[in-house]
Amino acid sequence: MSLDNIRIVLVRPRGSANVGAAARAIKNMGLRHLVLVRPAPISTFWAKAMAVHADDVLEGVRIEDTLAEAVADCGLVVGTTCRGGPYRAATTAPRIAAPRIVATATANPVAIVFGPEDQGLNNDDLKACHQLLTIPTSDAYASLNLAQAVMVCCYELFLAAQQEVESASERPENVAQPALASAARLDLMFARMRAAFLSIGFLLRDNPDHIMFAFRRIFGRAQLEERDVRIFLGLARQIEWFGRGGWKTMARQPAWQDPEASVGSKREASV
Repeated sequence: MSLDNIRIVLVRPRGSANVGAAARAIKNMGLRHLVLVRPAPISTFWAKAMAVHADDVLEGVRIEDTLAEAVADCGLVVGTTCRGGPYRAATTAPRIAAPRIVATATANPVAIVFGPEDQGLNNDDLKACHQLLTIPTSDAYASLNLAQAVMVCCYELFLAAQQEVESASERPENVAQPALASAARLDLMFARMRAAFLSIGFLLRDNPDHIMFAFRRIFGRAQLEERDVRIFLGLARQIEWFGRGGWKTMARQPAWQDPEASVGSKREASV
């Protein structure tokens, strides 16, 4: 089942009771994998008290030092936010996003990421996310308890997974989800693109992340495969070579060595 490929990631969680309640929500909705990133000290008593019969989820918890490590092998990383801002504008409701997340999870590890109870994910955390979810709420009070947010998202994933099972028999056998490039490979690609764009002055040196967030959003929607990443890595390498002085080499290159120049001269001669 595709839910086995989905992990819930809690970044810097502060409440032991919330961790336990999140574990319970995960098990209620048919998921199994919980990852904690730099959690505050966990009280085993309160975590187990709130987990009730989800002790197996707590016992299987993985703890990582960074969000990048927690999602490195994932083909899709979906962050959650209730705040606005220039880097949080392109969000989707869980009900709309869940079918695509579940479909992607049939062939790729997927992470759903939640921030700490008091502030949520910060901008550095968002860099690791390919897409963003926002749970619709009343304007009067938009902030949800962490475990509640986990439950809502897991519930939508559970419903989407049921629909996926029901519709699987109706799809042609040769239609399958592609294997996507891992988050670690995408991070490498974005780092190389950043260096390349800086070398040609495309990014402002005092705030290069402003435009890079836009590229992360674009490529997050595209869901790149490994061969796509290799192409963009090659493009970034060539741009950086050009920006760091390669243009001088190209300027010294005789016109007869440039295929485009040769074509142009032949056309002019024929006219």
